[in-house]
Amino acid sequence: MSSITTLTLFQFHNSRSKMWAFGQMQFAHAHISRTPGLQFYKLMGSGREPGFSPLPDWGVYAMLGVWANEQSADQFFKNAEIFKRYQAKSSEQWTIYMKPKQVKGLWSGCNPFTPSTDLDSDNPLIAVITRATIKAGKLIRFWDYVPTSQRPIMQGCKGLIYTKGIGEAPLVQMATFSLWENIDALKNYAYNSPEHQEAIRKTRKIDWYKEELFARFQPYRSEGTWGGKNVLASYLNQ
Repeated sequence: MSSITTLTLFQFHNSRSKMWAFGQMQFAHAHISRTPGLQFYKLMGSGREPGFSPLPDWGVYAMLGVWANEQSADQFFKNAEIFKRYQAKSSEQWTIYMKPKQVKGLWSGCNPFTPSTDLDSDNPLIAVITRATIKAGKLIRFWDYVPTSQRPIMQGCKGLIYTKGIGEAPLVQMATFSLWENIDALKNYAYNSPEHQEAIRKTRKIDWYKEELFARFQPYRSEGTWGGKNVLASYLNQ
């Protein structure tokens, strides 16, 4: 069976829980790194909504995992003490299970996602992760263009279910996660948005990334809630 990927978002509301979550960006590695079946993982903070922002959202953190199989992921979410602590401290948790479809680039020097051989042809949902390490000398130019590139998302994209800016380190190591109803909705944004096309042109011209990765996934399972509801329940008939 092909490996699967999960992304879990945690919402923290009070100051004490936010401080705890921030501390886990350093201290949780000792627990998570020993998890059976976990092939690759990242703990990440997030940017303020809406859109992709350099300003941190101290209330939302993310955990990305690449697992040998779904059973390994389930065992972690059910039994791992560190995950139970995250559950106890957070007010909401939402986990999306995904199968990699297409990957280009590197993350921390490797490609952690292997395209799945077990995709569901009847499931049109698309998830996208874009991740980059920005060159120090290009930071100002990069962030100066971000508000323009995010304008279509801020105004609302047809077929966009959810999006959030996440990352390992503020300003320098950034990523976006987005969920789309189908490939046509994603392509409409990618190819018909002048702002997005200009961002691609600037990327090639200015060369502001030290490392970058683009990955598409097929979401197939959604556990927990976000904003009080299971966001993908109606799409996945859960």
